[in-house]
Amino acid sequence: MKKFLAAISVLCFAAAVPAQQKETRLFPYNYTIDDLDNGLRLVTVPTDFPNMIALYIVVQAGSRNEVEPGKSGYAHLFEHIMFRGSEHYTPEQRDRILKKAGAESNATTNFDRTTYYETFSKEDLEPVMKLEADRFQRLKYPEPAYKTESLAVLGEYNKNSADPTEKLDEVLHATAFNRHTYAHTTMGFLKDIQDMPNQYNYSLQFYNRFYRPEYTTILLVGDVSRDQALGLTKKYFGDWKRGNYVPDIAVEPPQNAPRTAAVDWNSPTLPWLAVAFRGPAYSDEKIDKAALDLLSPIAFGPNSELYQRLVLKEQKVDELQPDFGNHPDPELFTIYSRIKDPKDVDYVREQILATFERFSKEPVDQAKLDATRSRIRYSFALRLNSSSAIANALAGYIGLRRTPETINRLFALYQRITPQDIRMIANQYFTPNNRTIVTLTSKGAKD
Repeated sequence: MKKFLAAISVLCFAAAVPAQQKETRLFPYNYTIDDLDNGLRLVTVPTDFPNMIALYIVVQAGSRNEVEPGKSGYAHLFEHIMFRGSEHYTPEQRDRILKKAGAESNATTNFDRTTYYETFSKEDLEPVMKLEADRFQRLKYPEPAYKTESLAVLGEYNKNSADPTEKLDEVLHATAFNRHTYAHTTMGFLKDIQDMPNQYNYSLQFYNRFYRPEYTTILLVGDVSRDQALGLTKKYFGDWKRGNYVPDIAVEPPQNAPRTAAVDWNSPTLPWLAVAFRGPAYSDEKIDKAALDLLSPIAFGPNSELYQRLVLKEQKVDELQPDFGNHPDPELFTIYSRIKDPKDVDYVREQILATFERFSKEPVDQAKLDATRSRIRYSFALRLNSSSAIANALAGYIGLRRTPETINRLFALYQRITPQDIRMIANQYFTPNNRTIVTLTSKGAKD
């Protein structure tokens, strides 16, 4: 069992990382990492921005963790429920404390994590930590409040259903995945959301499973010292009990044939097309994900030949957007496009597929690769312009590896990738058997 780290932090990570040690080290701030006995991790990043602190609490529980049939959407539901009060604070008391602190407070959920965050004056760090500790350890919500919130989630689903891209994405994942929980989106399946008001007891079980210290990382960024952060974390979170639940997340078997699906949209809309290939999981060691990260803007970004032709020159498409996020398990490398005329859907699909095939056979231009590396690097660096922006940039990586050091490893990996590496990886992943295509059109659009 790990002990509190009193004099020093975890070796390699806990000792402060000197700023700008090497050209390849992108994250410029000193930080410390401390692990509590119960599995909770604290990451402290003091910055030069005065007076303000950003507190991000990252829970490694997203829709990926919803492994039981009929129980999708609960990670997102808890993004709502966690604001419903706790043992020592009603929702109204919570709001008053945060309002007095001038705090901005919100939360977000995705496939892999749920993140809760506040930005506030440094003088209010202790009351905010005390407040957060109570809801993470002693959430308390009566069944009527639970039913109200679950119905609000259904309303959110219905509102989102008016957006054709939400349905497109839902069908894409349900078609591309047969076993893995990425088959359902963060909102969950409609039938499961409709049943949520009847699942109060299950909601308590979900909270007790995942709102545990071993799934949680506290990130404090701003006008704060490591001693102050660690002292308050030990004081308010030190007695939090470790859990023992580990979800059995199914491994998606290899795809053995291309897959397609078509969505008939009841309302008038321009056609939408999603062309996706099964891609690699996040890694700061293997080149697979990093190579495709670099290829994505080169092949499909606003400066790409495909974008220039379809969007600007031929004007057949008014949106062309690659999507390839960082996930702990293999997810989808997807190109979304909105097509101006239904008769051009086949043409646009073939042009997108031809682009995938092209970069599977020929290397990218070295100058374009170098320029892309530079843009990605400096775009990330320019985001780090406040304590809250730093915390926001870190949160996703904390959810993946629980350390800022993964950023430095990833960007060092980008620097080593060659045009030949990108061609090799593209040829490995962009195969017909890895492909899923979904088309959404208005009913009768081709008549």
